[in-house]
Amino acid sequence: MAFLHETYLAVAALILFLSAIACSKNCAPRGLALLLSAGAVVTAFMSLGATGELFQGTYRLDLFSQVFKVLLAIGFFLIVAFGEGLRGVDSENSTEYYLFLTISVLGLTFMVSAMDLLTLYIALEVSSYSLYILVPLRDGRQHKQVESGIKYILFGAIASGVSLFGMSYVFGLAHTVNLADLARIYPAISAEPMGFIALAMTFASFFFKLAVFPFHQWTPDVYEGASNETTAIIATLPKVGAVAVLIRLTGLAGSGSNFTVFLAILSALSMTYGNLAALAQTDIKRLLAFSSISHAGFMLAGILSNTIGGQASATYYVCGYLLMNLALFFVIYNLSANGDNVTIENLRGLHKRSPLLAFTLAIGAFGLAGIPPMAGFSGKLFVLTSALESHNLWLVIVGALNTAVAVFYYLKMVRAAYSPDPDAEGGETVAISLAAKALGVIFIIAIIAVGAMPGFFIDLLKHGI
Repeated sequence: MAFLHETYLAVAALILFLSAIACSKNCAPRGLALLLSAGAVVTAFMSLGATGELFQGTYRLDLFSQVFKVLLAIGFFLIVAFGEGLRGVDSENSTEYYLFLTISVLGLTFMVSAMDLLTLYIALEVSSYSLYILVPLRDGRQHKQVESGIKYILFGAIASGVSLFGMSYVFGLAHTVNLADLARIYPAISAEPMGFIALAMTFASFFFKLAVFPFHQWTPDVYEGASNETTAIIATLPKVGAVAVLIRLTGLAGSGSNFTVFLAILSALSMTYGNLAALAQTDIKRLLAFSSISHAGFMLAGILSNTIGGQASATYYVCGYLLMNLALFFVIYNLSANGDNVTIENLRGLHKRSPLLAFTLAIGAFGLAGIPPMAGFSGKLFVLTSALESHNLWLVIVGALNTAVAVFYYLKMVRAAYSPDPDAEGGETVAISLAAKALGVIFIIAIIAVGAMPGFFIDLLKHGI
């Protein structure tokens, strides 16, 4: 069945919906969510080679889209499998939480296969509004979740409106919303001022998802105010979907156009602003929020080359980013027994309290910093090589300098975790389950394996693109 994965996710959402209606307040839905998310991974791999179209080509299955669906399904499963349940969310809302998470993944799944601007927009909104609901579901102890939720939906609505306005202009100029048709005729139109503006506006929602400068303003406050589980979702899954869409849409501008110069400028600004702002952070989630802006710049550096190699490198980068970021959020989740935010000071002495969590943190941080042999090093090497091949030497220099800056604040976390003098409060052992220990080992192996075999993954991704 060609559309097995999409059908499965829709049925999974229906099951969770019925469970939310029938279940009592004392229900523990994590087991059901874990089972359904594991099934999503299985169906994603089963559908990896599937091809087909729906609605006269507005929805397409190809290897490119199926690879991203596998990444989304893996991220979905890993987040659900983090630990013993939702520590930062009211227990009464647990079933609804997993329901909206599943709907968001379904929307992202639709988004990566959309071949029509309207289909793309509808899928984007399905995913977005589900995430907007998750942010204020954090329990009331923090008193930040409401403010974060309002900021998230307001900035998201503005970006969505700008994108829709841009899409209407694209349709007015090209007389089609089909991406395949636009790829043939829009490069010439994008050279005109109105065509350039229309395309830039169309990109707004996806820049928002990726947290590209200057669409990043929501990021630190939402990361800080949302629960640890929700922040892990927002920090990873939407970015996977956004990269897939931006790869498709960048082809509308053509190679070597003024629009790619525009993307290169945004890439450099994102790298620089994100890294400089991250240097001053003490809350780990705020630090990761600003670092995500920098990583968005690196992803753009691969996408803007508009070549198969560049697009494959951006896909490889987001694959490594997914694993490394989730590894750090896995540590945050298990370190915070009551769902509170974790600061760098809270990491002090972690190597004595939980050697596995400390090592997982180190591997994830080294990877995000771009230290070999982690996936982050190979990812940055490939995207900067792609930028160099597209004659953006200045962008490569900016990227290299920002990589050096990023090492400082990532290693600050590792240094705290391996500090020999933990404070009195931090001396207690962090108890984690056997399943959580196994997941930590999986993160470590996966990050090193993806980084140690970059050629295999790049060749596979080039074949898909």
